[in-house]
Amino acid sequence: MKVVVIGTGYVGLVSGACFADIGHDVTCIDKNPDISARLERGEIPIFEPGLSDVVGRNIARGRLAFASSPASSVPSADVVFIAVGTPPGGSGDADLSYVRAAAGELALCLSGYTVIATKSTVPVGTNRAVARIVRAASPDANFDVASVPEFLREGSAVSDFAAPDRIVVGTDNARAADVLRQLHQPLLEGRSDRFVLTGVETAELIKYSANAFLAVKITFINEIANLCERVGADVEDVARGMGLDSRVGRWGLSAGPGYGGSCFPKDTLALAHDAAKAGAPIRLVETAIEVNDARKKSLADRVSSVIGGSVAGKTVAVLGITFKANTDDVRDSPAIDLARGLLAAGAQVRVFDPEGAPHARSLLDGVTWWPSTVEAAAGAHVATIVTEWDHFKPGRLDMDALKAAMVTPVLVDFRNLFDPTVAAAAGFTYVSVGRQPALPEGA
Repeated sequence: MKVVVIGTGYVGLVSGACFADIGHDVTCIDKNPDISARLERGEIPIFEPGLSDVVGRNIARGRLAFASSPASSVPSADVVFIAVGTPPGGSGDADLSYVRAAAGELALCLSGYTVIATKSTVPVGTNRAVARIVRAASPDANFDVASVPEFLREGSAVSDFAAPDRIVVGTDNARAADVLRQLHQPLLEGRSDRFVLTGVETAELIKYSANAFLAVKITFINEIANLCERVGADVEDVARGMGLDSRVGRWGLSAGPGYGGSCFPKDTLALAHDAAKAGAPIRLVETAIEVNDARKKSLADRVSSVIGGSVAGKTVAVLGITFKANTDDVRDSPAIDLARGLLAAGAQVRVFDPEGAPHARSLLDGVTWWPSTVEAAAGAHVATIVTEWDHFKPGRLDMDALKAAMVTPVLVDFRNLFDPTVAAAAGFTYVSVGRQPALPEGA
């Protein structure tokens, strides 16, 4: 099938490349001709494991192309995906200006029957609005609009596309449903039950509901971690005991610094905004947003409490600046909040992240950037692990070299990567999340 993807951000580029990889002819549109030209050369602007290989081989096969205008590719397309950004608006609502602009532009290029599928995360009612925009711009066009939300996790998006938990299609039209089923058929072999066909509004809400639920789950275990610290319990054991219950599940029960990234923060805000506007406020989601924001803002205070109540004049190493491992995305990263809080409290902040520095530099004035863990920790009074990169995990992190580089061997692990007794045996004062601190022998 011939596919056009409007938008070459994270969702658009991954989706377009992966649709090409399962055999479709795909053109990805970015209005910036420089970006399109770089992508055509196989230059990938984001870090996502496996994506460069997928893009490169499908360009070589002639199944993936890039352009700066929809005019040449939309007329022959069977499906046009809208995959542009929907950043938070001023009130927490989703900014749909890019979606509306894409709809208006592609409408002028339609020729023959086309399914317009919105892959951007959008509030309920957006696809109906897209249909109105297209109809107004091109009254005689033969098209249907569908909601096809994406469920790709940064850091594992290529494998998520190849083996999806589900493919959700929201449309009121049987022809559009058939086209989209055929499009996804290579992903459905032996897994037809994973194709979820719903109404348009339902599909729009599934995406927001899924992300909000996962954000609530993360927030819940972080609240339990706070209680564990007060009563002497171990949140890792609590999470394991909970997660083995099939009704609960293990994912999302890793206590840590709070959720961040491009999806959970903006999607929870948008859902809460739209629910309140509809007269059906979702108090649980509203509270999760408040609790998560407060948690990220408290990270610097947690570090201060470990080294006598103040970091003023002290040096702190921040290991990891992206919101999660295996991505270069620093949007709403808890590590950014930590670094800013430490700077505001008078600390000298040294940072290492294997991929995130280029995007984070403009967000953090006053920190210094280093090319390795040990260099970032040189002269530090405390080192903090904020992102679960393999670089910082047992077996990869040289504990002896880290200790030798630091002024005082204090390790605050916001990801619970280490066994506290092992860290203490290596000579560290070790503080983690939802567990009791561990002190080196003789301390």
